[in-house]
Amino acid sequence: MRQAEESDRTTGPDLAGLRIDEQDRRGGRRPSAWALILAALLAAAGAGYWLYGRTPVVEVATVRMVPAGRPAVLNASGYVTPRRRATIAAKITGRVTEVFAEEGMRVKTGQVLATLDDSDAKARLRSAEAEQTATAAALADLRVNLANAERDRRRWEALWKDGAVSEQSVDQARTAVESLRARMALAEEQVRAAGARAKVAEQDLENTVIRAPFAGLVVSKDAQRGEMVSPISAGGGFTRTGIATIVDMTSLEIEVDVNESSLAKVTPDQPVQAVLDAYPDWKIPARVRTVIPTADRQKATVKVRVAFDRLDPRILPDMGVKVTFLGPEPPADQARIPRAIVPNAAIREEGGDHAVYVLRENRVERRVVRLGQARGNEQDVIGELADGEQVVVNGPEGLRDGQRVQKKG
Repeated sequence: MRQAEESDRTTGPDLAGLRIDEQDRRGGRRPSAWALILAALLAAAGAGYWLYGRTPVVEVATVRMVPAGRPAVLNASGYVTPRRRATIAAKITGRVTEVFAEEGMRVKTGQVLATLDDSDAKARLRSAEAEQTATAAALADLRVNLANAERDRRRWEALWKDGAVSEQSVDQARTAVESLRARMALAEEQVRAAGARAKVAEQDLENTVIRAPFAGLVVSKDAQRGEMVSPISAGGGFTRTGIATIVDMTSLEIEVDVNESSLAKVTPDQPVQAVLDAYPDWKIPARVRTVIPTADRQKATVKVRVAFDRLDPRILPDMGVKVTFLGPEPPADQARIPRAIVPNAAIREEGGDHAVYVLRENRVERRVVRLGQARGNEQDVIGELADGEQVVVNGPEGLRDGQRVQKKG
């Protein structure tokens, strides 16, 4: 019987083999070293694909070729300033009744810009005119009395010669005539004084009308209807001193500060190329008008005024402008050599060199160039570039020669 039970234990299933390992029950099997290495390789491959497998998108611009022309000897920046600019003010203190000037309005010489309250001026004028009329009437009365006194004098002199009257009577008649003549001279002076006062009153009335002293463009409206204006500041800041600001648009020019160390490169009548910040693709020919004969000791600069060869309505006061002072004409053989014009954004500084990336068949080619004349937002470059080639102006950092790219748009 015991042998049968032992035989059953020998031939039955081994239940001990079904026991769960303690390590597996706590957290499963640990990954092997080969699995970790494989995972690292897959992660590196994914990162490489992300960094180098994606095709970057770039923006391009077209290269233009132009003749060499005059070389640039100096670059500077400044502002458009008028030689004639005035803030128009009233000659008297008064309240503004009307303002006809508006920003952007073109005015002619003598055009009415504003009017002031003229009630007081009109009253003074009427008073002066009345005084002038009264003194003129008194003068007329004196003329009549003088004529009568002269007739009396002649009669008394005739009677005195005949011995009918005394010499004292003749003297009295002569004195009356002389007195009337003096009174008439005084009246004449009073009439002239009254006339002068009337003219002053007329001028005061005329001063209530503010006119443009010269033709130009209104750039600022400084007063409104109902405000007080005065030729001097008064009233604790509540009184305006100007009506409007006018600029003579025919006197626009450029004012730039040139460093003292570069002043020798600037000469009168020197050709200049100007580029307004508002119109970076517009090249404006100009010339040096004058060099202001004084220096700023704090900034170590000298002011240079540049006149436009031809004015344009797009040129406005206080616009920012970049100017390039040009040198002499190059020799004839060099003048025929064209220069490449590229946007400033296309030029990259790499390892001390300036380079551009040219797009060819969806790949970029790195080409080293030398900088020439600055042209606002563009730059002359000297290098192996051809007219019509496309250079990268906006793309990722770290472009490589031969890298595949995708053109935007």
